[in-house]
Amino acid sequence: MTQDHQAPGEVPGEIVIANEFAAVVVRKVTTRNGERLEIRSLGKDTSVRLDAIALEALTWSSALEVGRALETPLGPEGGQP
Repeated sequence: MTQDHQAPGEVPGEIVIANEFAAVVVRKVTTRNGERLEIRSLGKDTSVRLDAIALEALTWSSALEVGRALETPLGPEGGQP
């Protein structure tokens, strides 16, 4: 028999992933258009819901390529392309 160990304040079905820079909650949600993975930022209180195609697209890039996108997450400086 296995026991389900849950941290205080943790919600079943949600996974919290955190480090010294960020904290997010990940959970599967069902919408009218099918299942989505919801990722919610605890620091900025924003979220995104990704379908299977969007999640698979993440696998098409290496971690280095994804990391480059984080260098300017809000676009080029000065709003110029």
